[in-house]
Amino acid sequence: MTAPVPGIAQRAAPQAEWAGRPERSNMAMLRLMTWISLRLGRAPARWVLAGISLYFLAFAPAAKAASRAYLRRALGRAPRLTDLYRHFHSFASTIHDRIFLLNGRFDLFQVEVHGADVMKDVLAAGRGAFLMGAHMGSFEVVRAIGRRQPGLRVAMVMYEENARKLNAALAAINPAAVQDIIPLGQLDSMLRVQAGLDDGMVLGVLGDRSLGGDPTLSVPFLGADAEFPAGPMRLAAMLRRPVLFMSGLYLGGNRYAIHFERLADFSNVERTGRDAAIQSAVSAYVACLERHCRAAPYNWFNFFDLWRPKDAG
Repeated sequence: MTAPVPGIAQRAAPQAEWAGRPERSNMAMLRLMTWISLRLGRAPARWVLAGISLYFLAFAPAAKAASRAYLRRALGRAPRLTDLYRHFHSFASTIHDRIFLLNGRFDLFQVEVHGADVMKDVLAAGRGAFLMGAHMGSFEVVRAIGRRQPGLRVAMVMYEENARKLNAALAAINPAAVQDIIPLGQLDSMLRVQAGLDDGMVLGVLGDRSLGGDPTLSVPFLGADAEFPAGPMRLAAMLRRPVLFMSGLYLGGNRYAIHFERLADFSNVERTGRDAAIQSAVSAYVACLERHCRAAPYNWFNFFDLWRPKDAG
């Protein structure tokens, strides 16, 4: 996925800022939070989230600055301190709910699904598809729906280091939880991706953040140009598969809304038209992401400044 895409400008960087940040997650604390949550129940344990949100407001200046920059664009006004708190609290809530979703407590949540027919059409074709998501809402609630729906199998495609971190976090929540993750960067990665698709799986990819050095496209997003990775769409184009937008938006309380929308279909795109199709698909993805960010502004958890100048360090 890191090979250059002809016709697509690249943004040079030795390493993406977000990838170099130290991990804040503490496995012992996560296990303790899991133990408290499963024994006290979801409602009592949610009181802890207020403290977590306040902690980030006080001691995470980079995330706070990124939240303020994003919310100013998404809300169309200067965000108040309460907006920043709500942003962090929504993030903490989705992480907390992952504990219950991974332990099979689907009964605790009210989930509405939009675009179910889109997903049914993809499953009926039997060729698999890419689900292009973002650091938005909860992917775990999407995967939970997949585990409950016959014939729908969802796996994640991500870089190897991210896969390691995710597996460690999931093991701390529930060691018995089986997760389908295809790591990139290995010799057989492409073969495993294609095998999963040929078997009718849908593969989730996050398309709103890239590692430094990856090819990117500059696309208008929330009022200014921002850099988005071209690699995920390039992978879908190479394997000639359809791409759907997905999001599992947190609506507050115990409510979620899952959205599936058509983005692109590379099934019949010839090699000569691939670059134009990739650029069109990335633009469609960003437009869809922007629409959801404006409709549910506290759900985008990128916490990274996409709008900084290209030559910024």
